[in-house]
Amino acid sequence: MRYIYLLIILSLFSCNNERTLQLPEIKNAEVTEVLDVSPAYIFYDESQPDSTLLNRKNLIITTNWLVNVDKRLTLQQAIPHIKFLQDKKRNAEMHKNEDAKNYFTCHDTSIGNLGFLEFTDVVFKENIKIDTVYYKDNMRTEENLKRIEGFHASSTIPLIFKDGHHFEIGEQNLIMDELKNKLDKLMKINFNGIHLQLYFNKNLSFQEYISIKRKVNSLTSDLISMDLNEFIY
Repeated sequence: MRYIYLLIILSLFSCNNERTLQLPEIKNAEVTEVLDVSPAYIFYDESQPDSTLLNRKNLIITTNWLVNVDKRLTLQQAIPHIKFLQDKKRNAEMHKNEDAKNYFTCHDTSIGNLGFLEFTDVVFKENIKIDTVYYKDNMRTEENLKRIEGFHASSTIPLIFKDGHHFEIGEQNLIMDELKNKLDKLMKINFNGIHLQLYFNKNLSFQEYISIKRKVNSLTSDLISMDLNEFIY
């Protein structure tokens, strides 16, 4: 059964109260249909101490999870709830489905419908001290080697995203439109390939986070890989 209508409805009724969730926007999503799903909602709610409200009543462990995060939330607000959901599925002991995945639900403006961004294997690392980030040659972890079979690059490149429009690489502060050209130049130096580590400012909105992830995902290739760990500073 197509699951196209579930999240077109952006209002959820609970205890006779209407709550509105604003989905982040994305262009040209790689995934536009997911079957056998359960939804979770992370609302923007100013009445709560952390301005968030998690609704996960209808989650079924064996299904694909569609996590709907209000685009107005910051990463500092949203990530703890996202990690809670990830742990719930990863730590399930009964009726576990190894093929079930997790997706963020978005509004794909290129098709006027839903788009999805997978984050099943992403591990969020919070409270990172940004002054510890530096260039170094570092073989990827065994976890990443299993995920990206046959990739031989050894150069790990930290990308530090300060806001939705700028990022730092080495000692350079660049705009997002320069990301592709910068990676192309690094590829000429590291001709065996490069491995990207992503660092996100905790004050980024979830909309900014989704936009950055879609941009970086579109640039990955056989010679450009992305770390499964994502660092929040």
